[in-house]
Amino acid sequence: MASRMFSTILVTPPCPSTLNKSRVKPLTNSAKPFLCSSSSLFEVGVRNGKIKCKAVSESSQGSIDRTVYQGVFGPWTVDPEDVREVVLYRSGLVTAASSFVISASVAFSPDNFPLKEIIEQNLNLFYLIGAGGLGLSLYLIHIYVTEIKRTLQALWALGVVGSLATYVALAQPAGENLVQYVLDNPTAVWFVGPLFAALTGLVFKEGLCYGKLEAGILTFIIPTVLLGHLTGLMDDGVKLTLLGSWMALFVIFAGRKFTQPIKDDIGDKSVFTFNSLPEDEKKALIEKLEQHK
Repeated sequence: MASRMFSTILVTPPCPSTLNKSRVKPLTNSAKPFLCSSSSLFEVGVRNGKIKCKAVSESSQGSIDRTVYQGVFGPWTVDPEDVREVVLYRSGLVTAASSFVISASVAFSPDNFPLKEIIEQNLNLFYLIGAGGLGLSLYLIHIYVTEIKRTLQALWALGVVGSLATYVALAQPAGENLVQYVLDNPTAVWFVGPLFAALTGLVFKEGLCYGKLEAGILTFIIPTVLLGHLTGLMDDGVKLTLLGSWMALFVIFAGRKFTQPIKDDIGDKSVFTFNSLPEDEKKALIEKLEQHK
């Protein structure tokens, strides 16, 4: 699909068109040229020896957003698959945040709270659901540098394996759930820690890319709580305060993701498409872009 998207760019001469605030405008003689995409939002035709580009009628696209964004390597659009991925990415964050908040709430609940016992009996389940939600988000996250994305995914996988090993080899024989075992044995943070390191990397990316204050604060709170528990240098009162802040900020962070435009979590789609091309096609595209600067 990626190769097909840029195939027209490589073989089609520049088409007279212009972009005004990411919207395609009608053809004019004074329009500046840009490289035409082979996306279904365009039709390319030849008449009287001249090549023309025009937008496909809206009815043929249904409810697809026809906004065209000018990327580094050419124009791109949001398609239904992009929307699904972004919604799933954000849903994974909501799942992780919800599971974490429910699990952590037992630290603040009175002993006579009706749901406290039920939550404590199902902490392993909530941990599993939360880890799954985070894994889904890390699988779908859009990061330009592939190595960074793979590193976050590797940390998540290492944390999942470490959590499973800790539960099977240590927590279960001791008659405890995984969360309670980590609370009682701070050194177990070494085994589950990579999972939270992956979460820290994700919120750091969100804070850096979108200037989200809650994400920026979480970047410091998450490792501080874990390191404080691991080293024993943090008393319970401070840990509870930071844990409560973590819970509140995580909910705000996950909820506010749904207030962003879909395109924000896609990034510059032309960059991802370019990265997926074979090296020879990358070179050809770069040369084509250089010629039309």
